[in-house]
Amino acid sequence: MSGSISEVSAPAERRGFCVFISTVCEGLTPAVRDGNGMPCVFATEVDAQREIVDSLMTRLEEFMDGERDFDDAVTVEEFILPVQVLKDGTVIDEEGRSFGKE
Repeated sequence: MSGSISEVSAPAERRGFCVFISTVCEGLTPAVRDGNGMPCVFATEVDAQREIVDSLMTRLEEFMDGERDFDDAVTVEEFILPVQVLKDGTVIDEEGRSFGKE
């Protein structure tokens, strides 16, 4: 597959997993970012899954408190992709797409 993680020319500092969402305006975008606006990279897929579940639990609590409607609370749009992280913090997905500071 062209542009796969193993074919990215810049050397990866590390590999990991990011949580993404697909939006109408921006297309594929990292759903979780750190305090510096960089995509959060999780060491394991399970860690990334736990992040999605944590967000879901927050939305469910907001529904129970009357702050969010049911459909919005139970809909999970986030998904996980394996990534490479370059030395500058840029994240490269398996299709070769690059994500950096917001």
